[in-house]
Formats: sequence, C-alpha cells, structure tokens
Amino acid sequence: MAKKNFEEPGADDGRGDDEVRPNGEGSGAESAGAESAAASDPSSQDELTVDDILGAEQTAQAQAEDTTLADLESQLLNDLKRLQAEYANYRRRTEDQREREIERAKGEAVKGLLPVLDDLDRAVKHGDLEAGTPFSAIAEKVRSVAERLGVVSYGVAGEEFDPQQHEAIFQAPTPGVTVPTVLEVVEVGYRLGSVELRPAKVVVAVPAE
Repeated sequence: MAKKNFEEPGADDGRGDDEVRPNGEGSGAESAGAESAAASDPSSQDELTVDDILGAEQTAQAQAEDTTLADLESQLLNDLKRLQAEYANYRRRTEDQREREIERAKGEAVKGLLPVLDDLDRAVKHGDLEAGTPFSAIAEKVRSVAERLGVVSYGVAGEEFDPQQHEAIFQAPTPGVTVPTVLEVVEVGYRLGSVELRPAKVVVAVPAE
C-alpha cells in the first residue's frame, strides 16, 4: 500500500520568518522614519545654500559701498564749504586792497592841495579872510573841494596826545597835567579815509616833575 505523508500541524514549511510581506509595507515605514529624522535634525533646516551665501555677500558689499559713498559725499561737501569760505575771504581782501590803493592814489593827488589849505588857515588867523570878501568865497570853494575828495583835518588843542596822529615839536612841562596833552596846534593834520596825509604838528603839555 502507498504511504501517505502526513504533516503535523504547525510544522515548519520552509517559509518561517522569511515570509514575504505585502508590497510597500516595509519601504513606506523606512521612508517615514527618514523624513521624521530629517525633520528632527536642526542642522538640516539651518543649512545655507549657495544662493544664500552669495546674497549675504552682495548685501554686505552694497552696505560697504553706501558707507563709502556717504563718506565721500561728506568730504566733498566740506571741501566745497572750505573753498567757498576761501573765495569769500579772497574777494574781501582784494576789495580792501583795491580801496586802499584808490585812497592812496587820491591821497598823493590831494597832498598838493595841503599847502593851499595851510595858507587859508593862516589867513583866517590873521583876519585876512573876512566874510563877504572875494578871497573868502574862494577859500570856501577850495575847502569844499577838499571835503568832497574826503580830506579830513584833525588836531585840536586840549585833546590827548597821540603819537600816531600828532608830531610833537615841543614839550612843555605843565603843573596839573597827568597825561601828555595837546597844548597848541602849530599845523593841522590831514587824512583821507584810512590814509594819513600828514600828522598834526603840536606843542605838548607834559606832567611837571
């Protein structure tokens, strides 16, 4: 009689733990685990890309260029202000010098008129120019011309002696005088603007020793 092979229930059929699981069940779990690990890794989220690095460098370069341009603009503005101030000072000095040259030239021309003015002053002191006489009218015209030219006379008895304006031809010790004082004007002085045409010749009263 033929033998029948009977397998015991639960006997190993050769598959055991090597049994194949349904398709996709293992790979899906591994993929989910990888994604979870990547999400939990902070270094993967903070990783910079090439574009990020290039963008940061460009931003820093732009900021540096802006700072350089601002410094250059400030320097140019300061240079411009300095040049404007120097030009204004130059114009002022030039104008002052021009005015002094004009006054000096006028003064040289007016100096020829001073002896005539001296003669008129002496004539007045001697009573030779009485009001209403022809010579009195001529004297007034000469003085008017001198005034229009800007000629000013100075030197009055009683004023304090100033060596910049007065020329002392004699010093007289005088009791009660505390500072040198003009005692008598021998010849008046003249100036034209800031130009001294001639100092006043005076007798000076000085403190008595």
